[in-house]
Amino acid sequence: MQFFSEAVNVLQTLVIALGAGLAVWGVVNLLEGYGNDNPGANAHVP
Repeated sequence: MQFFSEAVNVLQTLVIALGAGLAVWGVVNLLEGYGNDNPGANAHVP
């Protein structure tokens, strides 16, 4: 039974790490949308 308990702990760690990585990636992609790479966003600037 100890083996299954250890396997569950390892899987929980992997899932948490994967979720954290995806969250960071999502935040980075969200923030990239506010960059200056869109010339149309600056059309109101003379």
